[in-house]
Amino acid sequence: MNYTLRQLKVFVAVSRERSFSQAGQRIGLSQSAVSHSIKELESEMGIRLLDRTTREVLLTEAGEQLASRLDPLLDELNTTLLDVRSYGRQRSGTVRVAASQTISAHLMPQCLAAGQRHYPDITIRLSDRPQQWVLQSVRNAEVDFGIIIGPLYVDDLKTEAILDEPFLLLCRQDDPLAQQMVVEWQMLNQRALVLQDYASGSRILIDKALQQQQIEAQIVQAIGHPATLYPMVEAGIGISILPALALPLPQGSTLLVRRITPEINRSVMLVRRKNRSLTPAAGAVWEEVRQQAQLLTQRRTETRSF
Repeated sequence: MNYTLRQLKVFVAVSRERSFSQAGQRIGLSQSAVSHSIKELESEMGIRLLDRTTREVLLTEAGEQLASRLDPLLDELNTTLLDVRSYGRQRSGTVRVAASQTISAHLMPQCLAAGQRHYPDITIRLSDRPQQWVLQSVRNAEVDFGIIIGPLYVDDLKTEAILDEPFLLLCRQDDPLAQQMVVEWQMLNQRALVLQDYASGSRILIDKALQQQQIEAQIVQAIGHPATLYPMVEAGIGISILPALALPLPQGSTLLVRRITPEINRSVMLVRRKNRSLTPAAGAVWEEVRQQAQLLTQRRTETRSF
């Protein structure tokens, strides 16, 4: 049968009011629109539901049977729809987020603090893991969404870039490159480099940059945790390339950072399963991370820092 929810609601209103005009006032339709809707419903069902006279509207036996069953069903449907609407406005529950290590250390603390202020009923659980683990946990639905290093081109995930940042040179104050306010990539030729290993999303991008700039560098150490870069460089093992998000340098450090030209950037990206909606709580946290990334970009622009 090809009847509509509106036709059913009109019929229930008429069965309650026993008047086309009063039913129309109740549901916001004209008397003629109510009459037309009832005729369409009766035509579709192939049975008369109402007997009309100049004074009153009476339910037929079929109409009485339909009204007695339909009335509570529509009430239940309305309650269900209101419950779903209420769920859509909920900002509570637990949201699980996975992020690569540099992001966890330098972006997520602000995001977690802001989330607690704005959504006190949401508990955010952060997993600090290598990038490939982050991607796999998103695919396996072990977390609501992840934050990774890009650009990333995959077909099975939905990504959104929220922050672009340059790669910078990290060196000691007594290194010859420390005398340059801006370092050219060619100045890194034949230098010993300490870099993160391939668990980091940045490593592939750095390798690509070195290749594009035709730099022959010696990778003397490939380490897992970004914090290890600082003591390695400070000890004189080599210089390093790191993203701006890794700043500021550790307190008391004697190291320096310098811009590298031409500027080569990486992206910080939100990632979630494709064609799967976030819960209202996860959607709120996703938006909070995006806003905190925008604030970080604004602060860098205003202070002209990295």
